[in-house]
Amino acid sequence: MGGSKADSARRGRGGRAGELAPDDPAAVRSVAIVGPMAAGKTTLVEELLAAAGAIPRAGSVAAGTTVTDHDPDARRQQRSVAPAVASLVHRDIKINLIDTPGCPDFLAEVRAGLRAADAVLFVVGTADAADGVAAPTSALLAECRRAGLPAVLVLSRLDHARADEDAALATCREVAAGSGEVLVPVTRSERAPDGTVTVHPLLAGDDPTAEEPDDLRRELVETLIEQSEDEALLESWIGGEPVALDALRADLATAVARRSLVPVAGVCAPTGAGLDALLDLVVDAVPPPTAHPPLPAHAPDGAGHDPVDPDPDGPLVAEVVHTGTDAQGSRVSLVRVFSGRLRPDTALTVCADPLRIPAPREGEDPTGAEARSGGETVRVNRVYAPLGATLREVPWCVAGDLCALTRLGPVGTGDTLCAAEDPVGLDGWELPEALLPVAVTAADRSAQDAMARGLSRLAATETTLRVERNEDTHQIVLWCTGEAHADVVLARLRASGANVEVTDVAVPERETVAGPATGLGRHVKQSGGHGQFAVCRIEIEPLPRGSGVEFVDRIVGGAIPRAYIPGVEKGVRAQLDAGVTPGRPVVDLRVTLVDGKAHSVDSSDQAFQTAGALAIREAVAAAGTVVMERLYEVEVTVDDAQLGAVLGDLASRHGRVVGTEPGEPGCTHVRAEVPEQALLRYAVDLRALTSGTASFTRRFSRYEPVGG
Repeated sequence: MGGSKADSARRGRGGRAGELAPDDPAAVRSVAIVGPMAAGKTTLVEELLAAAGAIPRAGSVAAGTTVTDHDPDARRQQRSVAPAVASLVHRDIKINLIDTPGCPDFLAEVRAGLRAADAVLFVVGTADAADGVAAPTSALLAECRRAGLPAVLVLSRLDHARADEDAALATCREVAAGSGEVLVPVTRSERAPDGTVTVHPLLAGDDPTAEEPDDLRRELVETLIEQSEDEALLESWIGGEPVALDALRADLATAVARRSLVPVAGVCAPTGAGLDALLDLVVDAVPPPTAHPPLPAHAPDGAGHDPVDPDPDGPLVAEVVHTGTDAQGSRVSLVRVFSGRLRPDTALTVCADPLRIPAPREGEDPTGAEARSGGETVRVNRVYAPLGATLREVPWCVAGDLCALTRLGPVGTGDTLCAAEDPVGLDGWELPEALLPVAVTAADRSAQDAMARGLSRLAATETTLRVERNEDTHQIVLWCTGEAHADVVLARLRASGANVEVTDVAVPERETVAGPATGLGRHVKQSGGHGQFAVCRIEIEPLPRGSGVEFVDRIVGGAIPRAYIPGVEKGVRAQLDAGVTPGRPVVDLRVTLVDGKAHSVDSSDQAFQTAGALAIREAVAAAGTVVMERLYEVEVTVDDAQLGAVLGDLASRHGRVVGTEPGEPGCTHVRAEVPEQALLRYAVDLRALTSGTASFTRRFSRYEPVGG
């Protein structure tokens, strides 16, 4: 795994079209680049591309010239906001580097990158060990474990003045404690007096055990031999016999594939130190797509289906793992082929993922949600190997490889593309729920159409964005995953030509009556010609919470003709829905119609509707009202070490804890009831309180008196 940066460039040869479309999955490695913010992931990808000759020189995040941060919002925020793929060729192996965001707001994009990958390069900055990286590292490592992918730990920024490789490794080992994963260095770093860093692979030479090894090499060799299934290797080591390098490399690959060992490699991306060793490690130790376990699948009607094997000669099964746009605003679909070969000029059947077409929520706006039920046929015109925003045309994409497709119509993220003769849908991956509301309004009447069009385009690419038209407050609310996500959504909405403004999110409220009362509604008008006459008397009384509105007719003796009683009820209910206090519907009461008067000529259904509204307004005013707020059931999953802080924060929000129960080791589930007003920014505040390690869900429970 040795060699210089120049050697790597010569062997990589930049990645010509033929090299970018291998015919054998064994010649493909797809790795997701994952890690906390500012760990140097995008810089690492850039330098790896330059080292392999895929690009002439490395760009800069600060200058906005990197390959994978090609999105305008990524350049503006100077951080990745979506997964981006760049491919290179090293030792005749195509390596797909999937750069993922480090900001917790874009967890859905991280999961998309993990879905597309067979392994993870987990990047941790050696200068960040003292800056609280344990919490975000723990959260991201949990995502990698959930995806079931083998990992390589990359310790980056070795040239930083505060670089502490030992401290960074100790932090990662602490985070990984209890997982059964052994973190062991496979490189050794040396810093010269002038600050120059060099990185040496430990598995080098014909026999790495022939000479007295240093401590790091001894640890690596002993770990590999302990995990080896070859007893003869152990006997040779104990007997002092030479151990073949190829045998150790094979054991390393086996241990990585079964996720019992995580090799640790140091890199200094700007100087190129360790890049060649890292590329060699990906080729030698990362499992090929053929080692990927079969994926659960279902028939288009939801019935069972055999799992999909990574067979290049099997029926075509591919999945859209991300949907983006190019500079012209056209959709670009990032696709992972899981079986068969995807070729240009091919008709494919679409099996839409039901997880991406959820049942409409109360008040949710269908704006921009294209009707997709699956079963459509789309044609693939050309197949591309992506290099960030650059699309390089290739003749095919084999099982285990990634490609980009354009002009797929309504096909969205999570949809399966398959052969018409064997339609199948892959079981989707879970998306994080958007829990931060942002209310927007068109700046003027002319901007309303532009906002609707912009929301339609956003719905095609933002899988976690939820658009709601609140029937109570009449606001358009964009549900986002955090402030950074909201910033991206608003920027893209405005870039589409929509002049929108952000307003405070209004929280719906209700009222109920404080006690019994009576009300008289008298609507009598005579203005020449046909008049209006209607009189009704009602009684009201409160009902238990959640009872709604009950209307009772107790008219006797024909005081009000039967034909007009529905008009009274309609007027009462309309006034209660509108609220005696504007914007606060009145609920949980019984309205009893007890008396009234009618005129044989001047009475009408409309007149009794008006009288009913007047009567209920008088009765509610006489009874007095109690303001009701929305109460939500909240479940917080939090590390035990931060449980006290979360409980205290819930109390400060007037939340009532109704129970706690143990979750995964070291975690607790907290169930509480919290007013909606206190939850508007809870997604942001909880993340700040727990360094991004806690998560929560919310579900509407009921209305309850304010402060009750």
